[in-house]
Amino acid sequence: MSDLSAKMTLGRWTGEDLKEQDFMAIMDLLRERRAFRLDHYKDRCVRRRIAKRLRAAGVADMSAYLDQLHHDDDELDALLATLSIHVSRFFRNPGTFQVLEQDVLPDLCRRAKAAGRSSLRFWSVGCAGGEEPYSLALLMDELKPAGLQIEILGTDVSTSILEIARAGCYSRERLTEVPPSVLQCYFKPVGEDYQLIERVRSMVSFERHNVMSSTAFPAVDLILCRNVLIYFSRAEQERILTRFSEALSEEGALVLGRSETLIGAIRGSYRSEFPVERIYRRLPTQE
Repeated sequence: MSDLSAKMTLGRWTGEDLKEQDFMAIMDLLRERRAFRLDHYKDRCVRRRIAKRLRAAGVADMSAYLDQLHHDDDELDALLATLSIHVSRFFRNPGTFQVLEQDVLPDLCRRAKAAGRSSLRFWSVGCAGGEEPYSLALLMDELKPAGLQIEILGTDVSTSILEIARAGCYSRERLTEVPPSVLQCYFKPVGEDYQLIERVRSMVSFERHNVMSSTAFPAVDLILCRNVLIYFSRAEQERILTRFSEALSEEGALVLGRSETLIGAIRGSYRSEFPVERIYRRLPTQE
């Protein structure tokens, strides 16, 4: 048995093991069955994540696995979830949420009231298990802006992970940044896990959405898109950032991940407000 065959038999796949024809077959299948395009993602990253799923599934025969993907929606969704990066926890990067709590969210509320508006809408892109949009909901529940209805949207490409998000039930390790007082006030024990109370869960709605698709972006006042753009090519990053600017209200806020930044001509549409936290404001449209 060759070294490669032995590696496959033992389920020790790496990204380099994946043949081009198999890689393309997976790309085609996800595009056709889940409207999820991989051709604009960084190739090496995609291959590593496919290999991760192959190892987890104990795949030894690639042709059999491709056949399984055609007939097993659960496995197809499991592969999709692996590719769409679902690593999160409440108040991830606490400094970012501190700035949101103390500066950005109160300012958005003041601006909305001054404009005579009765609502604000926030969008968490690539929300994974819901920790990020629920973190926003917790902050807004504490802020309690009088006369303003708060709508928070969480989107992801995986329907299975969105079902987990809707349940709002988490292990203790996903709550490491939650202060004890908040944990006691807003979560109830469910076995060894903790479930967010209904009042806060009801502030968040979840939908399947892929920023790579042509589906319209929602009109919002705040976008959190953290650690998502790093998996796209530069051209796609620019396209997505442009569409974000079109979706944001004037002086609306965009929050990127710590390792991400604005690129290309779209930088002229934003003002860097908190550079360390990668928080930007949408500038008024020039007439």
